[in-house]
Amino acid sequence: MRKYITTYMKKVDEALADKDTDLELLKEEHIRQIGFIQHERLVHLLVTIMCCILLFLCMGVFFICGIKAFLAVAALLLILSLSYLLYYFFIENAVQAMYGQYDEITSRLHGDDIAGRLMDKNNMIRIRRK
Repeated sequence: MRKYITTYMKKVDEALADKDTDLELLKEEHIRQIGFIQHERLVHLLVTIMCCILLFLCMGVFFICGIKAFLAVAALLLILSLSYLLYYFFIENAVQAMYGQYDEITSRLHGDDIAGRLMDKNNMIRIRRK
């Protein structure tokens, strides 16, 4: 999935660099892809939470009962949890970058600086009355 996301984001960047790109179609496809990646992010969040819960349960059983088999399982779950956390970190950052791409597409389509309108230089949301 990592390769899929990075390849897709590069294609969107290339499409944004091309002046002949149909921005309306790109926007529709990008919204669809953001939805897919958000679903992937949610699933991995739930799996990561479950791995961490199982890790803490195994550690608790080991510390309370002293059964060494639970320490071995906890070590495996620790490795798995760290892997899931790193992957979740990647997916979260990718989704945030895709939001930026979406803002770029929308601003080119409508001639509006969405990011500038929503964020000031201190990254605080501000309300602007017209």
